[in-house]
Amino acid sequence: MKTVVLIGTLDTKGVEYEFARNRFQKAGLKTILINAGILGQSPIQSDVTNEQVALAGSSNLQTLKTKNDRGFAVSVMTKGVHQIVQNLYKKGDLDAVFALGGSGGSTISSFAMRNLPIGVPKVLVSTLVSSNAASFVGESDMALFASVVDIAGVNSLSAKVIANAVDATIGMVNGEKVEIRNNKKLVAASMFGVTTQCVTDARLILEENDLEVITFHMTGTGGKSMENLIRQGFINAVLDVTTTEICDEIVGGTLSAGSDRLTAAVEMKIPQVVSVGALDMVNFGSKNSVPEKFQNRNLYIHNENVTLMRTTPEECEKIALDIATKLNKATAPVTLFLPLKGVSAIAIKGGVFFDQEADDALFSTLRKNVGNNVELVELDCAINDNDFSTAIANKLIQLVKVGK
Repeated sequence: MKTVVLIGTLDTKGVEYEFARNRFQKAGLKTILINAGILGQSPIQSDVTNEQVALAGSSNLQTLKTKNDRGFAVSVMTKGVHQIVQNLYKKGDLDAVFALGGSGGSTISSFAMRNLPIGVPKVLVSTLVSSNAASFVGESDMALFASVVDIAGVNSLSAKVIANAVDATIGMVNGEKVEIRNNKKLVAASMFGVTTQCVTDARLILEENDLEVITFHMTGTGGKSMENLIRQGFINAVLDVTTTEICDEIVGGTLSAGSDRLTAAVEMKIPQVVSVGALDMVNFGSKNSVPEKFQNRNLYIHNENVTLMRTTPEECEKIALDIATKLNKATAPVTLFLPLKGVSAIAIKGGVFFDQEADDALFSTLRKNVGNNVELVELDCAINDNDFSTAIANKLIQLVKVGK
């Protein structure tokens, strides 16, 4: 029998979980209800008690009540629920996860969901979906339902929202399993609007050579998702053309993928071809959102919601050092390509972000600092030129064949 794991703070959401659990059980599904609440007694019985959750989080219920620190309690219960959910999944006792709640319940349950593999159904009904979705979802394939009204009892409105979320979960669990038989090696490719032509042309060459290419948009979340999938072992090789998120991390833009961007392929010891796509830009929202200290910089309004800022020579040196430091740790084959006539569609000669001094700082710093383990290839063309895309694709094909 297929099993849905329900995660809830039952001291405040017991009635709602009883409604959801009954609906799952009427559909013929087994349920495992985890109680993550600590404030009071639950009106319904759980399969995993809050004491068990606290112990799994390296504490105990009495300590949490005595300490009376909500932040600490949420941290402990988050850790405990995560550990229990992981154990259930590893034992084969979990086919889906369902949760509903406010800030505390959403924080606890979403952490456990985010750490399950892609493809496992994960459904969260939350009061905070419209304002804080990114922090819950992370790089997972979680499905979010806005509760619309507060989750405080089962009424004519909340019942409809909860029922729809439950039924969606039932559909995911009972749906015909997707079987994609693919013996092709998977390549992760990083892309941005200003490097689209390069990645598209390279992808076609890779696909003609029996490789499957999965493209990620480098918006912060895109880079995190790519790194996460690499670490999960889904990816066999990487075509990291567009490393632009490093600009945002170092300079302070809005699309950073974190300090560990460009590290997963190194850790997993898979071949990678890397380039410097869109290292000419830092991303912000509307022009009014650009920090005051950057208002006199070379800014380009991409649209009313996106403002780009040209990186300076000094910033390019820092970005290059970050890239070199990370690639120098690689033990698997890695090739770094430099397009000497432009790192993006708007950084070519005549483009709004053409800056030879900044490019020279980027290229020279990489030349000086990459180690002997990194093959450095410089091409006298722009990143979106066909010669460049052909060269990087053929190099990755070579590296993958050597890896066989």
